[in-house]
Amino acid sequence: MSSSTTRYAWTVVALLVPVALLNYLDRQMIAAMKLSVMNDIHVANEAEWGRMLGQFKWVYAFFSPIGGYLADRFSRRWVICGSLFAWSAVTWATGHVQDYNGLLWARSLMGVSEAFYIPAALALIADYHTGPTRSRAVGIHQIAIYLGVITGGFSGYVADAPNLGWRWAFDVVGLIGVVYAIPLLMLLRDPQRQASTVESKGFFGDAKSLFTNPSYLLLVAYFTLPALAAWVVRDWGPSILQKSFNLSQGLAGVSATTYWQLAAIGAALFAGWLADKWSQKTDRGRIYTSAIGMALIIPAMYGMGHATQNAIFWMAIAALVLFGIGWGFFDINNMPILSQIVQPNLRATGYGIMNMVSISFGGVADWGFGVMQDKGVPLNQIFGLFALSAVMSLALVLMIKPAKTAP
Repeated sequence: MSSSTTRYAWTVVALLVPVALLNYLDRQMIAAMKLSVMNDIHVANEAEWGRMLGQFKWVYAFFSPIGGYLADRFSRRWVICGSLFAWSAVTWATGHVQDYNGLLWARSLMGVSEAFYIPAALALIADYHTGPTRSRAVGIHQIAIYLGVITGGFSGYVADAPNLGWRWAFDVVGLIGVVYAIPLLMLLRDPQRQASTVESKGFFGDAKSLFTNPSYLLLVAYFTLPALAAWVVRDWGPSILQKSFNLSQGLAGVSATTYWQLAAIGAALFAGWLADKWSQKTDRGRIYTSAIGMALIIPAMYGMGHATQNAIFWMAIAALVLFGIGWGFFDINNMPILSQIVQPNLRATGYGIMNMVSISFGGVADWGFGVMQDKGVPLNQIFGLFALSAVMSLALVLMIKPAKTAP
């Protein structure tokens, strides 16, 4: 790879960092400002709130494979920039809803518009980073996601500020995204590979190629099970800490996001380096690195359940930090592992289908958590189930077999 190509490969990552941050900032704000939003638009109960969170995910899940397929067949650049512009406009509109139905529609449209970004962005990074920098490049992009979650956690303070409020936060973040979409479209370029893609068999033909690949099916399951816990931690974390430890909305939002996301950032930096180095010695290096993370998530979930059920704040934070470390090892290696088992022209479609399955179950987890909260199910039992799902995931990832010749 020439020096100019290498420089632009890292430029692509740099250009996508603000987009990834905004992608998850928009999602996290609604969780951190829950009380203000619920009181303002009169959400009746936790189950309705959970339904709204689930609605976003179910719509997002449905459109993820479509977004991935379009990114594989046409221009990743246009898919990324169009997605950013659309979801930013919807973010702005969210600040102007007046009732629960309006919020439900806004989050549904958010699901449509955001679904196109992640498969296209990660596939574009994998296109440019073809050698021993792939995990690190994906890791930097995922770190931007973690920073978006951290920033979103502080929005609880914005919602509590008399001169600002939750609507102001959505207005500002939405406008920033709309404006950034314009220079991004001018600076981002599709790789040369896009001009000579392997002939498509159509969406269902490509899906059949993926679903007849045993390692891909294992990766889909592996990608899905930990997400049950991750979505509940992201979406319900501020509420869980607020109720368990009697915290303010602002402090609960920061505590539920900052500690584990900072831990995930540090873990992602180290795990990216480790996975790239390990993969030069064995084609299972990225798989082993990811498995280390999954092994850490298991005790983290048990600790979170015990701490919140028994009101032990330091233990809850320690469990969140351990979860963040495990998540960093897991999260940055999913696209690199996918790239080892499917052809380049199926990467975005493959990741889109992974998103569809994972986030569909994540929506069920959000809704189910709200229902279980209304019914008084103990938190240690709920998080015990998440720990069990991580045990199953650990077994699944070790069964994945990379292609003998890298796709």
